[in-house]
Amino acid sequence: MKKGLLIVLEGIDGAGKSTQARFLVRMLRRKGLDAEYFREPSGGRWGREIKRKAKQDASLTPEEELDLFLKDRRENVEKNLKPALKRKKIVILDRYYFSTIAYQGAKGIDQARIRRLNEAFAPKPDLVFILDINAQAGLARIEGRKKKDKLFERAAYLAEVRRIFRSFKGRRFFPIDAGQDRQKISQLIVEKTLKLLKISES
Repeated sequence: MKKGLLIVLEGIDGAGKSTQARFLVRMLRRKGLDAEYFREPSGGRWGREIKRKAKQDASLTPEEELDLFLKDRRENVEKNLKPALKRKKIVILDRYYFSTIAYQGAKGIDQARIRRLNEAFAPKPDLVFILDINAQAGLARIEGRKKKDKLFERAAYLAEVRRIFRSFKGRRFFPIDAGQDRQKISQLIVEKTLKLLKISES
């Protein structure tokens, strides 16, 4: 490849992003490709703060949430994404700034403003998979989590987040019904990714 590639998986809580992102990385590595997996919130200082605050109901205002996500993303971009892309790696990212647009946008912050703030420093992805599932089904999938994210995991709120995710259009966006069989979802993601890479599945 002449340059690195950034592939993002997005969707509401319970859509299966992490499972599919990790599967995609393993598949690419089995083909001998140099792929790396990252996620947001990251494991850095600001990402850990986001995860800690998410366990407490009403612990942050929407603007404070946005500020933390921007700080975490700047750190992730500088420490992880840009270096990996510079080394021509295929970067698989579990959540990115489209999640910020959807989640903080659903709390009333102007979506265009969120996009501008992020695209001022964050590399634009080459491909974005939107795993689409209704809020009730998504929440049912994650019901067994020990600590619920009180800031984000509420049905009415996630329904609005989903609506915003479904509004993303363009050649980079590839929506997938996340309610179907997991293997079928993996197959669709693999096919689209290999098509982008111009690589045969065999």
